[in-house]
Amino acid sequence: MKQRTQTVATLTALVRAGTCTALLLLTATAFGQSASGARPNLSGIWRAANAANWDLEPHAAEPGPVPSLGALLAVAPGPGVVVGGAIPYSPAALEQRQQNREQRWTADPELKCFMPGVPRANYLPYPFQIVQGSDAIIMTYEFADAVRTVYLKDPGPAPANSWMGWNVGRWEGNTLVVDVTAQHDDTWLDRSGNYHSDEMHVVERYTLRSADVLDYEATIEDPKVFSRPWTIRMPLYRDTAENARLMEFKCIPFAEPALYDNVGR
Repeated sequence: MKQRTQTVATLTALVRAGTCTALLLLTATAFGQSASGARPNLSGIWRAANAANWDLEPHAAEPGPVPSLGALLAVAPGPGVVVGGAIPYSPAALEQRQQNREQRWTADPELKCFMPGVPRANYLPYPFQIVQGSDAIIMTYEFADAVRTVYLKDPGPAPANSWMGWNVGRWEGNTLVVDVTAQHDDTWLDRSGNYHSDEMHVVERYTLRSADVLDYEATIEDPKVFSRPWTIRMPLYRDTAENARLMEFKCIPFAEPALYDNVGR
């Protein structure tokens, strides 16, 4: 177990550093990925190209919180990524969502540099990297240095709740399916105040449409907040730039005023 932990830590460091050759060698050695590639290879740097992080539901453009900044912080419009259009909140939870929305410019956990949780991490306006092996898959995110390990062999129950949850994957044909449980409840699903509880269960599906397009789907179930399970769908796009890599974005120093200005007052 200790050796595997050290391997994952080394692998993540290599992902951050962008050392592609060493990364591929380590992946093949550590996780036993075959050269024949029996499964679709999802490894690469990916990102969304939509307005889902502003609001998962269909929404029009809106002004930002600082009129003097003009269009710089304006809300980008989007057709929505929720299958069926609307998120099925329970009546009481819908009231909470509305309160969140009214306070979104100061209450969104993204503002505080909290790790974004799943599924939001995949459609933030920052890239993320997938490193695929046969026993585990590493997903590392530019925002807040978030990392998660998707175990392809049952690791047992989650030891505790965490920011990025407990991720257990399996292959269904050419689709990677990931069950995500045990997430903290103090993350949001977008900037508009859509939220969840600590009972949220997410089932993700990753399917290569083509070499550079990944179809992403996440079904969300949370009986404390939603009246039924619901699903989001979107494409993710591979970064094919010659110098593609994750950059360092340690956002805590930027978030300190929001985190600590009112401490002790």
